[in-house]
Amino acid sequence: MTVKYIILFLYLGILFIIGILASKKITGAKDYFVGGKKLGYWVVAFSSRATGESAWLLLGLTGMGAMIGLQALWVVLGEVLGVSIAWLFMAKPFKRLTDQYDSITIPDYLVSHFKTSSNYLRIIAATALSLFVTIYVSAQIDATGKAFESFLDWNYYTGAITGFVIVTLYITSGGFVAVAWSDLFQGLIMLLGLVLLPIAALLSIDNQAEIIDGLNAIDPSLFSIWGSGGFTILNFLYCIGLLMIGIGFMGSPQVFVRFMSINDEEEINKGRWVAIVYTLLATGAAVLIGMLGRFMFTDAQQDVVAVLGNGAEQVLPIMVEHIFPIALVGIYIAAVLSAIMSTIDSLLVVASSAVTRDFYQQIWNPQLKEENMAKISRVVTITLALFALAIALSVAALSPTRNIFWFVIFGWSGIAATFCPVMILSLFWKKYTAHGAIASMVTGFICVPVFKFVMPLIPGLGLYFEKLGELTPSFFMALIIGVVTSKFKKTKANDL
Repeated sequence: MTVKYIILFLYLGILFIIGILASKKITGAKDYFVGGKKLGYWVVAFSSRATGESAWLLLGLTGMGAMIGLQALWVVLGEVLGVSIAWLFMAKPFKRLTDQYDSITIPDYLVSHFKTSSNYLRIIAATALSLFVTIYVSAQIDATGKAFESFLDWNYYTGAITGFVIVTLYITSGGFVAVAWSDLFQGLIMLLGLVLLPIAALLSIDNQAEIIDGLNAIDPSLFSIWGSGGFTILNFLYCIGLLMIGIGFMGSPQVFVRFMSINDEEEINKGRWVAIVYTLLATGAAVLIGMLGRFMFTDAQQDVVAVLGNGAEQVLPIMVEHIFPIALVGIYIAAVLSAIMSTIDSLLVVASSAVTRDFYQQIWNPQLKEENMAKISRVVTITLALFALAIALSVAALSPTRNIFWFVIFGWSGIAATFCPVMILSLFWKKYTAHGAIASMVTGFICVPVFKFVMPLIPGLGLYFEKLGELTPSFFMALIIGVVTSKFKKTKANDL
């Protein structure tokens, strides 16, 4: 146990050092929110991937691999497609426009792009961003508590509060620069941990030829890409829902703010391949870990949840403890915390920018100087983090059987459905209007809770909506409403 703590303290020490060094580079809002737009492709590529993955990758997707086997590869395919489209087709035009507009937040970009004179667009964008980002952060704090509970046998609430304190300290000191550089460090730990674990697991199995037969004996559907029962309408909808998780990489603010921060477009050309390869390796390895864990720790007579936890979320911690010496277990604790904290820090900066820049400076106090915004942003960051902590602890108390994967996905879906249709249409359709953008955001914002909590209750149809999930229908509704509104409600210059 002592070795675990030593490695954990070394990991945390590196984060604090990054925060201290980064704080010396913070002179104003542009530095705090987008690193002065001077970051290189390695930092941006790893930061975007570490931010985009979060706790659901190491705990949620590995668990999904154990529960449903090859069907989880739909998530892998969706992520690779989403990341590829974002980096290959969206990053460069977005970077070009945000530099032209001198934008440092997503609402900044939208207001400049649509040339609006009122604050409606900014208020809606900043409100949606603040709300769903805070929910997403709360899911990550919840995962922090579970991680400390799994690896170190801590009380859940102690672990959640400890993780909250750690990430709040280094992010408030160094802002986006600290976030980006810590994400590079944490992204490397995550990738190495995910890739090495299945290799070590295979080497620990005496007869690898027994793996396929063993999994077939446990559950033959683990090798069906469509899941139990083969191709059915319900399974098809479920697979589409998994595939569409990757939509979130095509416009979510916490990902796209990385494109703002990169030094120039040439760096995007280099960073795209780093991001795509990272995604393929990390997500593919996560599914493989889950399937190997199912083979190693369960049999046909055992309940997988009883052995590997709710949603099989304990498969990675159990496998690590089973295979590796205590020193390497400490490194995997750092890997799980890296997945969580690299997302929390990025989201808090995005939410803080929405409140500080888009509400306080742009609407309430336009005379506020740039150099004073960093100080205010630190206070806002701590306030939002406390609110997210309160949500996480409340959910933990009210829903002890919650699943990390779907808690995280709800927050992710809210952000994606609200912003991705707007980002896609604004970059690729010249006839998209400010009214259309507002309609898209409002539709996506409202549809996510409706499709999550209301539509599954409809007799006869509810099960189909439940299988499809909330993101897919919410995204397409927002996309369609945005197009229709733009066609029928023309926006003249400065009339909104």
